[in-house]
Amino acid sequence: MPGAALLTAETVARKRAPSVERWVSYLHWSGWVGVVFFAVYPTMNWITSSRPGRLQLYLPAELAVPFVPQLIWVYLSMFVLFLVPPFLLPAERMPALGKQLIAGTLLSGLAFLLLPAELGFERAVPAGSTCARAYSVLFSVDRPHNLVPSLHVIFSAAIALACADASGPVVRFALQAWLLVIAASTLLVHQHHVLDLATSLVLVFFLRRRFRVTHA
Repeated sequence: MPGAALLTAETVARKRAPSVERWVSYLHWSGWVGVVFFAVYPTMNWITSSRPGRLQLYLPAELAVPFVPQLIWVYLSMFVLFLVPPFLLPAERMPALGKQLIAGTLLSGLAFLLLPAELGFERAVPAGSTCARAYSVLFSVDRPHNLVPSLHVIFSAAIALACADASGPVVRFALQAWLLVIAASTLLVHQHHVLDLATSLVLVFFLRRRFRVTHA
């Protein structure tokens, strides 16, 4: 009986070990992604805000894209998406995703430096809206310059697709749908233009080929 109990304890420990390893790997790579992001993104925003002759990298017709203020909650759901990998992604796949996010941030920072852009939409907090506070906070911390590519979409696409790779059909579909609505929201809350979205998806395609996940 004691031997059986010991065997059961060892079995439970083996089942828990991958979970602990997964969280350790997740926190390790999340930390590095955070360091790189906060070193690059605010710096590039500050540099571009002080540069003259910022570029208008959009077509005039894009300014007719409707503003749907309620989609700010979909837009901000990217931050919830960041919490998904430790629940779906095995530990051995974390490094590939972490490298994708870090490389995506560095390459985006270079693009922001070379293509100092200006958002074509006039930013305004929607008066009387239940989401007005969310816009106020967003506008206070984010300037309308780091546009091409959209780092918001790069992060969302890299995370959602990596987790989808490791999931069954139902969860995979849910993650892909989530990514789709986040990408659409970047246009409909007037945070980005079409070129920003397109270049982000192309970059993620190449990042996923360069830093491939391990399919165990």
